[in-house]
Amino acid sequence: MAEKTRILAIHAHPDDIEILAGGTMAKLAERGHSLVLATMTAGDCGTREYDAETIAGIRKREAAASANLIGAEYLCAGFRDLVIFSDDVSRRRVTELLRVVRPRVVITASPADYHCDHEATSLLVRDACFAAGVPNYKTGDAPALDWIPHLYFMDPIEGVDRNGSPVHPDFGVDVGKQMEMKREMLACHESQREWLRKHHGIDDYIESMTQWTSSIGQRFRLPYAEGFRHYRVHPYPISELLPALVGDVIIPAA
Repeated sequence: MAEKTRILAIHAHPDDIEILAGGTMAKLAERGHSLVLATMTAGDCGTREYDAETIAGIRKREAAASANLIGAEYLCAGFRDLVIFSDDVSRRRVTELLRVVRPRVVITASPADYHCDHEATSLLVRDACFAAGVPNYKTGDAPALDWIPHLYFMDPIEGVDRNGSPVHPDFGVDVGKQMEMKREMLACHESQREWLRKHHGIDDYIESMTQWTSSIGQRFRLPYAEGFRHYRVHPYPISELLPALVGDVIIPAA
């Protein structure tokens, strides 16, 4: 088994990680790595039934229960839905989160996706990975990192950008053996079924997730897969650490 590594998966809302990378998180947990699953918001706008504070409390409990299924820690960065922007205050908050978690690998949202919160999260996390190692960029009490984390992007929802054009992953992770756990993790977010039915036109969000994961799998001639891209721009690390940590389930894109 690979040496234990600290990994941070951070996306915009509770359930985003489960939908797009839950199988990979389960695989990494099986291999003994230390996982933190974080969301920028508590999903305070994802409801028609509750006020913002009530649904935020519900969704944080659901996210923590999901993370607990694979022995991961859950954190919320405390932003509000639809109020994530790339500015100095926000960048410092995300930078402090990285300094507290101290990951070697960061996995975050796609730069191009259907939701403004997803795209803003991607930009903030990308820049925070750089800023976390800059001591004079002051945040909170956590010390600056001595490294820039390896940065990877999850696929966007349905594997397409805002224009419906495919976003091609660098590699896929075979998550066929982890699909049952992925479904269990997503099922923890039960408050979302009614919201997604009314606002997104999705009645069975677990079945929709399964179909999306299957469609990614088809790109790699697998029943189910999750796609990722490696951010290799200077001075971010270019060695393929995430594939090494996941192990023999990495399938290079053709």
